[in-house]
Amino acid sequence: MTASVFASLQNDTFLRAAQGLQTDYTPVWLMRQAGRYLPEYCATRAKAGSFMGLATNVDYATEVTLQPLERYDLDAAILFSDILTVPDAMGLGLTFQQGEGPKFAKHVRDEAAVKALAVPDMDKLRYVFDAVTSIRKALNGRVPLIGFSGSPWTLACYMVEGGGSDDYRQVKSLMYARPDLMHQILAVNADSVAAYLNAQIDAGAQAVMIFDSWGGVLATREFDAFSLHYTQRVLAQLKRTGVDGQPVPRIVFTKGGGLWLGRMADMDCDALGVDWTVSLRTARQVLQGHDKSLQGNIDPNVLFAPASAIEQQVRAVLDDFGAPHIAQPEAERGCGHIFNLGHGISQYTPPEAVKALVDEVHRYSKLQRQAAA
Repeated sequence: MTASVFASLQNDTFLRAAQGLQTDYTPVWLMRQAGRYLPEYCATRAKAGSFMGLATNVDYATEVTLQPLERYDLDAAILFSDILTVPDAMGLGLTFQQGEGPKFAKHVRDEAAVKALAVPDMDKLRYVFDAVTSIRKALNGRVPLIGFSGSPWTLACYMVEGGGSDDYRQVKSLMYARPDLMHQILAVNADSVAAYLNAQIDAGAQAVMIFDSWGGVLATREFDAFSLHYTQRVLAQLKRTGVDGQPVPRIVFTKGGGLWLGRMADMDCDALGVDWTVSLRTARQVLQGHDKSLQGNIDPNVLFAPASAIEQQVRAVLDDFGAPHIAQPEAERGCGHIFNLGHGISQYTPPEAVKALVDEVHRYSKLQRQAAA
């Protein structure tokens, strides 16, 4: 893929904030911003027949990725896909049961299953990369496109459990009983994720994000050994520039990982996502001197409140982060802020609530910069 096929970027605020550069306002995008809370998404999914029918069809994936940008003044688009496409390409047989979430036909729980794992042929994921290119073209330079993957640990959780879990019994049992097997799984996953994200970058992704959704269920020693270490292995392999020659920021989000921000400060990434249990002010202090930006972190359930309460909570999050980074000289890096939810948006969220949030982020963050000037 060559840069000439893509339009010039008109709004680089998200990319600048991710890299710790000065911005005119705080950019905002939302985890799962293309999703079931939007009636137009539900209509497209009905046409597709299933979630995977939606995710594997380039035209449908492009359509739903752009839907929230037609409604809201968001500063980034994120590829419509699922974190479990990689283990599916390994041959584990991913399906989505109505009301039950993702399920794998094959589980990875013994030595034979672990030894059978290998980095998948990326051509099996061509539909993802084709969607990245299609979305990037359809955006026509409006905002940047984020590619993503699950973290090695989070993917391993699903692969061992066979789906979602409330107690993580299977994956933790394997981790404690046979740490050697868990390390083998994670090594394959890390190299697979790195290849997967690099292919997204080659297809046109302008930033990439690693979702460590289940990292927070670990004890500290195990987090270091089984999550953090392998996320670092991914980051070490990632391409630093995109097809247009511009830097590709790397964002890592560990749900429930706020207590480990100090351990994550030296990760080779540009920004760290945090959930709503974390004070942005405290996080900023922990990361001081580490050239890291922050992403987050309003509670998604705030969106069920009236517009006035949503706006108040938005201001509280922005005030908690504190004075925006004002560079002297202009190119100097600092701690940027990307406004986001502390986790994915609920399918029951009223669409009009999202507009109240997005508009207030832009309005109030501009006032903050005027006050700091």
